[in-house]
Amino acid sequence: MNTTDTQHQTRMQRKKEVVDARIAEAQEERGVLILLRGNGKGKSSSAFGTLARSLGHGQRGGVIQFVKGRRETGEYRFFRDHPQLDWHIMGHGFTWETQDRNKDIEAAQAAWATAEQMLQDENYHLLVFDEMSYMFKYGYLDTAPVVEALKKRPRHQSVIITGRTMAAELQDVADTISTVQDERHAFRQGVKAQPGIEY
Repeated sequence: MNTTDTQHQTRMQRKKEVVDARIAEAQEERGVLILLRGNGKGKSSSAFGTLARSLGHGQRGGVIQFVKGRRETGEYRFFRDHPQLDWHIMGHGFTWETQDRNKDIEAAQAAWATAEQMLQDENYHLLVFDEMSYMFKYGYLDTAPVVEALKKRPRHQSVIITGRTMAAELQDVADTISTVQDERHAFRQGVKAQPGIEY
């Protein structure tokens, strides 16, 4: 074995020891609260990828889309007939399209009523509250009852919340927070939103 190979093997052995130690320390088993935020593209896509992973393990899932509502998305078409998944499209569309605050608040509250029930149901392993963060940003929902329900959910249940901004109260109780950054987007270069990519 030459010097380069020996050095590589030594580095990888050290790395393995660090990783193994961290794995040994992480012994708690429970659901987690994941926040996917930021201006970049891919937050909902990440959530639905995790949902696919969960369903692949035979777990039960639930989705509530708080904003999307004007057209059937590709993910909805793909997942809608899955026997282990309940999918609710509660929004009326983007706020700049509805231009009706009262209607948006009513839709948000109806969506939250459904979400609250799901958070009390131990049959669900993973819940995705897509674009829920906007409900707090626009003042359609209060954070306090949401945080309380998240804290009281079944111990094994995981929840993913997506949206550009996240209320500080949600960040305080989150287990994992990932930020998707926007460095470039085809739309700003004049490329039309297209099925299979944006929806």
